[in-house]
Amino acid sequence: MRAVNKYIIIDQIVEEVKASSGLILSAVETDEMRYGKGTIVSTGNEVIAVSVGQTIYFDKRAGHQVRLEGKVYGIIKESDVVVVLEESDLRA
Repeated sequence: MRAVNKYIIIDQIVEEVKASSGLILSAVETDEMRYGKGTIVSTGNEVIAVSVGQTIYFDKRAGHQVRLEGKVYGIIKESDVVVVLEESDLRA
């Protein structure tokens, strides 16, 4: 599977979210959060700001999903990416 143009295929990451008080937020509360986290699987030929393997935060309200061989992938536009995590961010 390969993305084209300005599209990006992502493997969404489901993570446990803690409030500042240390309480773990429920699935309903985390679903209400605007941004999701994912790893880039493929980028289109016109994508310049991100690359395969990077971990990103993206607008969850944008894009679509596709199922391939039993796994669900997200398909978003490059403009839906709001944060690219650096290696130092992932270790923290």
